[in-house]
Amino acid sequence: MLGRVAHGIFWMYRYLERAENTARLLAAGQRMALTRGDEMADQEWKSILTTLGLRQAYEEHYDDFDGAHVCDFVLRSKHNPESVLSMVERARTNARACRSAITAEVWEAVNEGWMTLRDLLARPVRNSNLNMSLGAIRRESTLARGASHGSMLRNETYSFARLGTFLERADNTARILDVKYYLLLPSLSYVGTPLDTGQWDNVLRALAAERAYRWLNAGRMDARSIADFLILDERFPRSLAFCYTAMRGNLGELAKLHGAEGKSHETMREADFRLTGKTVEDIFDQGLHQFLLEFIAGNQALAGAIAEDYRFVS
Repeated sequence: MLGRVAHGIFWMYRYLERAENTARLLAAGQRMALTRGDEMADQEWKSILTTLGLRQAYEEHYDDFDGAHVCDFVLRSKHNPESVLSMVERARTNARACRSAITAEVWEAVNEGWMTLRDLLARPVRNSNLNMSLGAIRRESTLARGASHGSMLRNETYSFARLGTFLERADNTARILDVKYYLLLPSLSYVGTPLDTGQWDNVLRALAAERAYRWLNAGRMDARSIADFLILDERFPRSLAFCYTAMRGNLGELAKLHGAEGKSHETMREADFRLTGKTVEDIFDQGLHQFLLEFIAGNQALAGAIAEDYRFVS
């Protein structure tokens, strides 16, 4: 496969995953903000911008943290090159450049999804249409992923698609968990209070994990149990362990096709070392924040190694 095609597939699926993750985070933030006073709601929206790495860019254009302003900026603002609308457009651009490598079903799902969101986000996002917009973003990403799963050959193209998806998903899970634990909680005095419990519930909702977690941990809502679930439980498709198991398999398939391993496989083994055999107690002994910082850095290094091995620019 040409490097530019590998690049296009890899980033197409990263952008689709990132758009969906952003929509989920905004939906969870809105639910939390509606249950709190104005000051605490502002803190919730600040935390979302921090998680997305957009707070500084937002503050250059707004002097408040009104929910409608935050959502409009994140979803569609021309002042935000990392808006959801921009992500979906980039995914479509990459899909169009790689049409010979993807199926007609995948192209139609991505193209129609972009047209739907372009029209939906043509006007400012208000509280009255926010839920509809966020639902549409999640739905269009899911349709593209479903088309990929149901129509694509399990070949090199599919491996790059899965690598892009799970690399982005792991990064999102780690960042949300880190911001909650290290930045969101106003004071240690809030630990164990309804505010703390609500924040953890919000994290689970942002990661589409709330129902699965409650099935396994009825009545328990604490940092260690949730961290264990989101980091180490290989049954949950957004956990760090699940994402890395999937990436390990796809990198293995690429090694078979190319007849050799590269830097990305070595980096993958280093990443596995940080997860394999760990318990949640080991992670908390190290410090959850420190563990997640190292994981995020390792995830970025893995993205760079994949780009280097397969000759495309990350």
